[in-house]
Amino acid sequence: MEWTRHLLIVPILLPLITGAALLLIDELRHTLKALLSLASTLLLLVTAIALMRLADGVPGGSAALSSSYAVANWPAPFAIVLVLDRLSALMLTLTAVLAVASLVFSTARWDRAGPHFHTLLQFLLMGLGGAFLTGDLFNLFVFFEVTLAASYGLLLHGSGAFRVRAGLHYIAINLAASLLFLIGVSLIYGTAGTLNMADLAVRLPNVPAEDQALLRAGVAILGTAFLVKAGLWPLCFWLPSAYMAAAAPVAAIFVVLTKVGTYVLLRLTLLLFGPETGDIAGFGSMVLLWGGMGTIAFATFGLLASQAMGRLAGYSVLISSGTLLAAVGIGDARVVSGALFYLVSSTLSVAALFMLIELVERAREPAADLLAVTMEAYGDETDKGEEHEDEEVGVAMPGALAILGISFGCAALLLAGLPPLSGFIAKFAMLTGMLNPDGLGAPPAIPGRIWLLVALVILSGLAALVAMMRSGIRIFWAPLEVIIPRVLVVEVAPIVALLALCMVLAVQGGAVLSYTDAAAQALHAPSSYIQSVLGAGHPPGVSR
Repeated sequence: MEWTRHLLIVPILLPLITGAALLLIDELRHTLKALLSLASTLLLLVTAIALMRLADGVPGGSAALSSSYAVANWPAPFAIVLVLDRLSALMLTLTAVLAVASLVFSTARWDRAGPHFHTLLQFLLMGLGGAFLTGDLFNLFVFFEVTLAASYGLLLHGSGAFRVRAGLHYIAINLAASLLFLIGVSLIYGTAGTLNMADLAVRLPNVPAEDQALLRAGVAILGTAFLVKAGLWPLCFWLPSAYMAAAAPVAAIFVVLTKVGTYVLLRLTLLLFGPETGDIAGFGSMVLLWGGMGTIAFATFGLLASQAMGRLAGYSVLISSGTLLAAVGIGDARVVSGALFYLVSSTLSVAALFMLIELVERAREPAADLLAVTMEAYGDETDKGEEHEDEEVGVAMPGALAILGISFGCAALLLAGLPPLSGFIAKFAMLTGMLNPDGLGAPPAIPGRIWLLVALVILSGLAALVAMMRSGIRIFWAPLEVIIPRVLVVEVAPIVALLALCMVLAVQGGAVLSYTDAAAQALHAPSSYIQSVLGAGHPPGVSR
């Protein structure tokens, strides 16, 4: 129906209006602001699901279905164009799910730890929604900056010396990335004459030879800005400390921020540098592949070296980013399909882990980490080899610790990629695409770099399992002192819900892979995307 086209503007307008309205409400009316913010975010989730169904079309329909919305009804490429396809709908839904979980978790206490929490969260959602839907690079920069501005306030939410220091580093790095973004966009516009993504796909093959070097420089600078946000090594040193310092619900929603860079790189790589683009086909793919593998290796060592659980979760984000970037560098449709499945599973599991960490830390003494590390390094000689018959064998675990322990175990299995959970299905789908890109039949000759990536993906999962087991033993199995944490239902429910969604992904793995297969095929056949923006029969290099 015609009215469904207007749904594309809702993920931008709804959080914008809600955030502005919340500014008018007194900060002391915490309950009212929380209810309004939650209602708006739930409506955003419903809208995102509706858009996903719209993008998916009817069963058996086109694998490259996309639709566009020209704001103010100006013709493309001059209009502010919003474009919906399976990938953007998937990212919108994932963002809305994380937003609801983070918002519910924050109502326990974090939304009252500083001013304007709900307003900042709504503006963050507005920026993310616009970034996933926009069809031109200039408005991508606008929404990118809205997202960053809101994230600055959210990262500093709750104050504290460590949080302020990490926040200042985060702001400085992202301001530098924004400057690179502007420089790259300027160079691209100067050589191609347009910033509309679909129009760029049409024009780039016809850029004069004397402008090709400048065009490549602009694309490389623009890509660097997104690689900073995606956390590619060696541009990722800021990320573990920043995410560790953020409040638990903020760190959970921040997990999707790294996926913005991955999303844009995936979109632009396949749209602008596909096989049909001539000399510039595959531009930057080797950088993504080798950089992604370097990120996985760096994060794996960081994971094994981490003693603080917050830093462990931060390096898990980097492993996820490195895996996704390497998959984008390969560019094969089957690998991209598995990577999209992995994107959803890893984002949900790491977000749940960030919230879980805060609850787990309540059951520990402040010196527990230091003492545990000391005993691990030097050994604990007290009572070694002695048996205490008068001690009770086994201690009944309280209900709160039981829930936290089970959730921690599920998160460990998801991050390690062990069966039968969604993390295993996602990695299996990616590895199958890498080792057998042509489907069933005679196995092709696999390049050495692909074997190296396969080894890194497997070893990173093993490292995650070792690191999570080590932390789990210290917390739940052999604590120095058992402390019963005070855990509220609104804190446990979002964690359980996110982990349950990962279970649903495993149970419905076939349906999810069908969706990601269709999304990957659409990305590798961008003609539908271009035609939905510019119209069928648009002559190459000529604007309407």
